[in-house]
Amino acid sequence: MSARGIFFDEDDARAVVARLATDGYHASLARERFAGEDDDEDHPWAVVTDAPDVVLELLVDQHDGWFDVEEPAPPSLPPLDLPAAPKRIKRPPTA
Repeated sequence: MSARGIFFDEDDARAVVARLATDGYHASLARERFAGEDDDEDHPWAVVTDAPDVVLELLVDQHDGWFDVEEPAPPSLPPLDLPAAPKRIKRPPTA
């Protein structure tokens, strides 16, 4: 599971990536596009890392970002057993 820190300032995001790399963690930087945003200059920066949550959370607090944990995908459920035809409530038709 990887954690993400979201920052609106590119310099803050790059500082966090540099700090994580210095501490020996893998970190990558990318633009985060949210639904409905069409201005490329306003997209925040996402730092994705394998660092412990506590480490990233402290850096996010220092650089005015927010902490986001990617939730694991829910387990897949078996397919439902659905009827092949509608259920008759009234008497069956007479022949």
